[in-house]
Amino acid sequence: MTVGYTEEHIRTLEWKEHIRLRPGMYIGKLGDGSSQDDGIYVLLKEVMDNSVDEYMMGYGKEIDVTITDREVKVRDYGRGIPLGKVLDAVSKMNTGAKYDSKVFKKSVGLNGIGVKAVNALSSKFIIRSIREGQVKALEFSRGNLVKDEPLQPCNEPDGTEVTFMPDPELFGHYHYISEYVDNMLKTYVYLNSGLVINFNGNRYCSKNGLVDLLNDNMNREGLYPVIHLRGDDIEVAFTHGMQYGEEYYSFVNGQHTTQGGTHLAAFREAIVKTVREFYKKDYDPSDIRSSIIAAISVKIEEPVFESQTKTKLGSKDMAPGGPSVRNFVMEFIKKHLDDYLHKNPETARILLKKIQDSEKERKAIASIQKLARERARKVSLHNKKLRDCRVHYNSNEPNKLDSTLFITEGDSASGSITKSRNVETQAVFSLRGKPLNTYGLTKKIVYENEEFNLLQAALNIEDGIENLRYNNIVIATDADVDGMHIRLLLLTFFIQFFPELIRKGHLYILQTPLFRVRNSKETRYCYTEEEKRQAIKDLGPNPEITRFKGLGEISPDEFRHFIGKDMRLEPVRMKKDDTVNGFLEFYMGKNTPERQDFIIENLRIEEDIVEEELIRE
Repeated sequence: MTVGYTEEHIRTLEWKEHIRLRPGMYIGKLGDGSSQDDGIYVLLKEVMDNSVDEYMMGYGKEIDVTITDREVKVRDYGRGIPLGKVLDAVSKMNTGAKYDSKVFKKSVGLNGIGVKAVNALSSKFIIRSIREGQVKALEFSRGNLVKDEPLQPCNEPDGTEVTFMPDPELFGHYHYISEYVDNMLKTYVYLNSGLVINFNGNRYCSKNGLVDLLNDNMNREGLYPVIHLRGDDIEVAFTHGMQYGEEYYSFVNGQHTTQGGTHLAAFREAIVKTVREFYKKDYDPSDIRSSIIAAISVKIEEPVFESQTKTKLGSKDMAPGGPSVRNFVMEFIKKHLDDYLHKNPETARILLKKIQDSEKERKAIASIQKLARERARKVSLHNKKLRDCRVHYNSNEPNKLDSTLFITEGDSASGSITKSRNVETQAVFSLRGKPLNTYGLTKKIVYENEEFNLLQAALNIEDGIENLRYNNIVIATDADVDGMHIRLLLLTFFIQFFPELIRKGHLYILQTPLFRVRNSKETRYCYTEEEKRQAIKDLGPNPEITRFKGLGEISPDEFRHFIGKDMRLEPVRMKKDDTVNGFLEFYMGKNTPERQDFIIENLRIEEDIVEEELIRE
């Protein structure tokens, strides 16, 4: 069949049409708010970046943020947008003051796009600019101007106020998770000492910069006091802990570069080089960096990022014609860290012991690593434990935003998900039996235990999570006692050996319906007893009620509803206040009278709930 190709096939999209048609180009992905990199948080960040840039330039010390239901309001006390250019600033692409480096020398939002994306992707967008006793207000809906208020006198302080509501047509039934917003706003104050952010009644500020950031993200004290180094256009803080892996927080001009980039690569290299030279021994880089928790912030003129969402720095130089990022970071770390270690011999002693302990453990498992990797390769090929998706990966782009690995139990559940999944982006890993309880064990067990060795190989995290093959790791187990036990064993494994997967928001629990309620006209899937009761009430007398006891009982055709665009995922989150060791000891350690009492008491509560349900029905 021949398809016509004439002048009428050539279209020029308006700015708002293009943003709404290709939102991924501007905000990464959409999402419903369950993941911290979902688009609704990017919209908030784009507005916040403008307000923080004002503070960085010396204007406005406070920012007020309010989120009520789905409406977001951000009010800063900077200079305000020039009143005659408010319309252009929020509705004309490639328009903004940040092209003039004299005004915004080291800014994040250089492309003149961010707030336009917020406008186009919001069902309601209101901007008010207050400047020199006057206010200019505009209201939009999905990028279309619906109200243009004339200039009015005003006695409010100068600044800009943006109110927006992400469009449910694009983001679905979304919701903001306060914890994710808290983390974002706290990061702003850590990177801008003196800035105050007020969010829904909470007040955030920081005196110690990146030291406060590390302390707020550590469950226990480091092995030695945080090393804090500051210089022109660079700040570094780090210590070592007892956790596995490496944990980094990297920033450029206040932007959290979650995928690192040239500055983080230089820092990791500089740490190794400086430590080797200080101790005069050629230690393996993995032994030096194992268990490190670190933060680095740099300020660069006209930064170049590898995507519009600015998650990875691509700049080679600190400024046009200036030193390279690598040399700048290397020279700073070499001088200041070497000086610090000489002046703090006790810290140097503790660091050396940590490196030596890591070296011993690495050598202890080295003999079995090769055998374990070969076994993983053969089993994956012949037993098909991993049913991969078609998304192609490479070392330069390891985290595909939409890629998902479901970890399932048993052949029936694995079969249902495999038949129902989107083969382009969704993969399935099938467990055999219950995994090992890894609490209190060393990482050597990962290679000796076949299931965990294969899972680690499937995720490609043997050498850290930098090359993680799937952005979303979803534990998909039955909602019965055995399924809950397997879920807990998997959580123990990830918490014990790969906590950074959780901290970076990669781990989820799949929520599947407990009941199906239907009549001849409608079918409802219910995830709770309350939803079931409501469905029975809505569908009238005597509907058919099915209780799903396991994932394998749900047909592939039905399963497509639960792992498609409306998939319900519960993110696994860790906060500083979570006493992880106490939690694991209580639930996964040796049996204790306290745990037995807890089980008995909660069994009684469950029995009481069931009895009440029976009486009610």
